[in-house]
Amino acid sequence: MKINIPVRLKNPVFWVQVLLGAFATALAYAGMTEADMTSWGAVWEIVEGTFTNPYCLFLVLCNIWNAVNDPTTSGVTDSTRALGYTEPNKE
Repeated sequence: MKINIPVRLKNPVFWVQVLLGAFATALAYAGMTEADMTSWGAVWEIVEGTFTNPYCLFLVLCNIWNAVNDPTTSGVTDSTRALGYTEPNKE
């Protein structure tokens, strides 16, 4: 398994994908909507509850896995070209 993690960590799209996936998972599990998020305290309670709930934590890890894995290559690896990147590809 060869994945170019340093380049993914430099890509803002990766972070947005991970954070939105994790937050959406937490909101869905808690049955919350944006109307329920009336304070930063309410948001923090959801985040805290997610990391203390094994099932929610599993779902968040699945989201991270989906952000890391490249479905355009066979197996769990990056292409030879992607492994050679030092910065995210601008094409």
